[in-house]
Amino acid sequence: MPTPEATFGLPKSMLAARLDTQAKRISVERVPLPSPGPRDVLIQVKACGICLSDIHLIDGTISTRHTVVTPGHEPAGIVTSVGRDVPRWRAGDRVIVDSGRSCGECESCARGLRDRCTDPRIIGVDTDGAWAQYVCVPFECLCPIPANLPFDQAALMADAVSTPFAALVHTADVGPGDSVGLWGIGGLGYHAVQIAALCGAAPVVAIDPRESARSRALQVGADVALDPTAADFEQRISEVTNGRGLDVAVDLVGSNDVLRQAERNVARRGRIVVVGLSDQSIQLGTSEVFGIRKHRLLGHLGYSREDLETVASLTGWGRLDLSQSVSATYPLSEIERALAHLTDRASDVIRVVVSP
Repeated sequence: MPTPEATFGLPKSMLAARLDTQAKRISVERVPLPSPGPRDVLIQVKACGICLSDIHLIDGTISTRHTVVTPGHEPAGIVTSVGRDVPRWRAGDRVIVDSGRSCGECESCARGLRDRCTDPRIIGVDTDGAWAQYVCVPFECLCPIPANLPFDQAALMADAVSTPFAALVHTADVGPGDSVGLWGIGGLGYHAVQIAALCGAAPVVAIDPRESARSRALQVGADVALDPTAADFEQRISEVTNGRGLDVAVDLVGSNDVLRQAERNVARRGRIVVVGLSDQSIQLGTSEVFGIRKHRLLGHLGYSREDLETVASLTGWGRLDLSQSVSATYPLSEIERALAHLTDRASDVIRVVVSP
C-alpha cells in the first residue's frame, strides 16, 4: 500500500542544501521540486549520509561541473511519483539509490558497455543530490530496502558499505586466509572490517591511531587492532603474518603516508588498494622494490548496482551489522552543524546522517 507521503499532493517547491562551489559555502534554500522524466523516479528523502568526500567537494578537492549543486550521494527514502516509462517501481516503495551512473555519451556507452563508461556521473557531484527533501533519479538506480532496516541505516549502504565491499571483494580480490590490513576505521573502515571477516580474511588487522576506533573494530570482527604511530607497529605486522607481511593493504584515508607505510608492510605479490580520496600525490618507494617484490598498486572508486543489492541482502539477513553505524542525525536546517560534527576529530564518528 502506498504511504501517506505518496498519496497526498506534492508541493511545488522543497528545501535543499545548495553548495556555491566558488564561495565554498552551503546554504539551505527553497528550490523548485524536480519533475521526473519518462524514466525517472521522484523520491522523498528520509535520510542521507554525509561522507568525507562531501567535505572534499565543499573545499574544492573534488571538482564538479556546476557552480551551484545540491550534494548528497547516500540517500534512502520513499518513491512518491514515477515517470510514464518506469517499470515495476511504484509510489510507496522504500528504496536506496545507487549514486553512480554512466554518462550515456562516451564511446563505451555508445557501444552498450555502460560498465566501462569513461566519464561516469555521481549524484550530488555531477547532478543534484539528496541533501534535500526530494531527489529525482533514473529508475535504474533504485534498490529496495530490506523490510527490517530503518532509513538511516539503509542510506549508508549507498557508499559507506558498498564501496569497501566492492574494494575488498573485486579490486583487492580478498579470499579466505588472506591477511588484510585496513588503515582508517572511520565510515568506510568500520564496515570494511566486517566485510573482510565475511570474506574469510585472516588475520583482519584494523589500523588507526585512535584507541576508540581500534576498540570498535575488535567488536565487529578485527583479529588485531594496531596503532600505526606505535614504535613496534611494523614488528607487530610481521608477528601476526608469520613474517610474510600483509597480502592486502587498504588505504581508507587517502594519505600518502598511509601508502608508504602499507608498502613497507605488504608481502611479496601484495596488493595495495587506494580507496580514500585526496589531492595528495602518490609517492612510494623505488620501482626496484615494486618490481622485485611484485607489489601491485590498485585504485578503487565506488561500487556496482549488483554490489549494492548484495550489501542490502547481507545487511537484511544480519551478516552485516549497521546498528552502531549512525553516530548522529541532524535535520536539513542544521547541515552546517552536521558537517562540523563529521570533521571534528574529537567527535570520533562513524557516519553522520541528515534527515530532511
